[in-house]
Amino acid sequence: MKDQELNNLIKMLDQIIANNLHHGDDDKVAGVAADHMRKFWARSMKQQIVDYANGPSSELSALARLTVARLQAEQE
Repeated sequence: MKDQELNNLIKMLDQIIANNLHHGDDDKVAGVAADHMRKFWARSMKQQIVDYANGPSSELSALARLTVARLQAEQE
């Protein structure tokens, strides 16, 4: 179950990023996506994706990693 939840979070993150690519600049896209996650994702969802991104086997795209890093920086 946990793996399926994580896969769903990764898919959602990728969709948020894809829906905001029109902003052009990767930094801007990551900022908009991180802001969306901050506003609409439950704390447990955010923590799960941050933990995964910081883990040794993270297979997130470069833009997804940038987004999670922005989210993590905003949480600190």
